[in-house]
Amino acid sequence: MKIQSIRGMNDLLPEQSATWQYLERTVAEVLASYSYREIRFPILEQTELFKRAVGEVTDIVEKEMYSFDDRNGDSLSLRPEGTAGCVRACTENGLLHNQTQRLWYTGPMFRHERPQKGRLRQFHQIGVEAFGLTGPDIDAELLLITARLWKTLKIDHALKLQINSLGTSADRATYRAALVDYLEARRDQLDEDSQRRLQSNPMRILDSKNPDTQALLNEAPELADFIDQQSRDHFAQLCAVLDAADIAYEINPRLVRGLDYYSKTVFEWVTHSLGAQGTVCAGGRYDGLVEQLGGKPCPGVGFAMGIERLVLLLDELGAVPDSVGQTVDLYLLAVGDVEQQALVLAENLRSHFPNIRLECHCGGGSFKSQIKRADKSGARIALILGEDESAAGTVGLKYLREDRPQETVAQSDLSQLLASVNKF
Repeated sequence: MKIQSIRGMNDLLPEQSATWQYLERTVAEVLASYSYREIRFPILEQTELFKRAVGEVTDIVEKEMYSFDDRNGDSLSLRPEGTAGCVRACTENGLLHNQTQRLWYTGPMFRHERPQKGRLRQFHQIGVEAFGLTGPDIDAELLLITARLWKTLKIDHALKLQINSLGTSADRATYRAALVDYLEARRDQLDEDSQRRLQSNPMRILDSKNPDTQALLNEAPELADFIDQQSRDHFAQLCAVLDAADIAYEINPRLVRGLDYYSKTVFEWVTHSLGAQGTVCAGGRYDGLVEQLGGKPCPGVGFAMGIERLVLLLDELGAVPDSVGQTVDLYLLAVGDVEQQALVLAENLRSHFPNIRLECHCGGGSFKSQIKRADKSGARIALILGEDESAAGTVGLKYLREDRPQETVAQSDLSQLLASVNKF
């Protein structure tokens, strides 16, 4: 029987990995410019961590987590998101008490849901978290980071920012009661999914994709009417910073996010370039989560972006630089019994040009077959080392992407010549 990959868990092939590396590298550079540091933590955690953080009545915990009992009888789960694990790691290692932290991480997450474009069962996220800061200025900083990242990637024209304030947990409890009263009176008009959520997680109904349910919500109580003054001020100050920084945004009163731990600011960056799966980055404030997971009270705010969706968006918009796909600068042909000399020459070049991408031909073959491989590699220059060249201490240069005559130069002069025609 032929063994295949698990549904929703895809392979990343070499021709795709260059775009991923470009995206990851760009994100790391932008975050470093804001003084955010990388943290790494396990993909496997105690199931209780996600029940307490994400919420037992959320779709993620109820239906989507990969959970199992290990040999000791402990219930473990593959992480469905990153914030809970990050908080656990920070609390356990004493990073939060009377401290501020600006952190980021990247890696795979797991949710057993229906695979679709840009949404897999093993998917990859880049997460950013800031701890110990209560003001709207840090909320704004996270939005400024994302806006700068979109500009750096040249996809800012295809993304729109939606923001909302959820107030405090007490505000939401009061609002939730009013919303349930309104919807209970109209239960028979709700879709099946919304009926199921009515008692367990009614605020998620606001985010329903059913147009009839959305129409029904037009007359429903508004969360904004239930938010306390401090939360209103916090949100107003956030909007003022965005206005001053010329960051366009839309206030979406039905934006609630799918995780229980959010409070005050929530946001999403959405696009119309990927069909129905339009959210590529989302997050918000979670001031009560650290305490909820057993730590001392510590405010937090963060976001996560899906790498698969961002890669799709980069491809869709043609925003991947041509240089990203180029993985070879030089291709060294070894024609005849010169394999040893070719490998030594290649190592000398790598020592002289640490950033050079040099592919050395292995496996023999005719000059014609080797030059064909060199051209296919995408290299700009083919270096030709045959038995005559080896004996004479020379090497041939064939320019594959330019209309220039082939040259023969002394191996001792090769580094100087390459430096003059290339930037390695």
